[in-house]
Amino acid sequence: MRPIIGITMGDAAGVGPEIVVSALRDPRIYELCRPLVIGDLKMLARAAKVRGWFPKLQTAVEPAEGDYVHGTIDCVDLDLLPEGLPYGQVSGIAGNAAFHYVEKAIRLAQERRIHAICTAPLNKAALQLGGHHYPGHTEILATLTGTEDYSMMLSAPKLKVIHLTTHVGLIRAIESITPERTYRVVKLAHDTLRRAGIERPSIAVCGINPHAGENGLFGNGEEEEKLVPGIERAQAEGIDATGPYPADTLFFRAVRGDFDIVVACYHDQGHGPIKVLGLEAGVNITVGLNGGIVRTSVDHGTAFDIAGKNLADDRSLKEAIRMAVELAPKDY
Repeated sequence: MRPIIGITMGDAAGVGPEIVVSALRDPRIYELCRPLVIGDLKMLARAAKVRGWFPKLQTAVEPAEGDYVHGTIDCVDLDLLPEGLPYGQVSGIAGNAAFHYVEKAIRLAQERRIHAICTAPLNKAALQLGGHHYPGHTEILATLTGTEDYSMMLSAPKLKVIHLTTHVGLIRAIESITPERTYRVVKLAHDTLRRAGIERPSIAVCGINPHAGENGLFGNGEEEEKLVPGIERAQAEGIDATGPYPADTLFFRAVRGDFDIVVACYHDQGHGPIKVLGLEAGVNITVGLNGGIVRTSVDHGTAFDIAGKNLADDRSLKEAIRMAVELAPKDY
């Protein structure tokens, strides 16, 4: 059975609806899964007009009852947006709708009516204007699933990165890293890659300071205090984790194939290398959610500047759908 992947439409003032429609124009997506859009049917119709493709659009009351055939888009239609929602503008209405699409997807996943969630981009400012005070998708998912121990993973061709911290300032990020957090993120990386078919993942932990501290020359011993005990605990459990390594060479080594995944200490340390490899191929994955919920996402934003202009690239969304299929539970 092809898994049902719930695809949230994202912020409709951005490129989300366009890339969803465009991705579902590819018949190979239907060979992999049963794609179920969670959003507003009228916004999908508008996006289809922009793309110049006119599939059959229909409401799926129950996920299992969708047709899931190429040329038809099945949608859980929440009908939250007005017909004339302008493109390219931060809107509390669109931000609120984007939140509710994710909320609905989480509920369907918790009820095991869909196998995984794949999200199109939302806009953080619009989300705040809509009354939902979260830094982004990851924190929404963690809160609504009651998950405290989670992490963001990014995947691109030849490189995977998982983060100890994400949407916090740099000083706070370093303060919040602990040996326990290091151990738990290393274990999340290990368990996630095992489920994806890598028998013994090789995990490299990035240093916090230049040259990973250079034996105390740089910083105040953060590597030895915050990272090394967590790495050693994972090693004691048989996990292939090593480091900390200097950031200025580690990502090159990982792309070369020395490691299966890199543990980054803070947001930009991990995001920068992934995005250099290409926004069109990047996938954002939330790992560790309660209930075994799998969530993947595009690794780009709402692109308000090109929304409604038929310029948006759907490749990241296609990769995110494929990754959702790969990581989805097989026991439904």
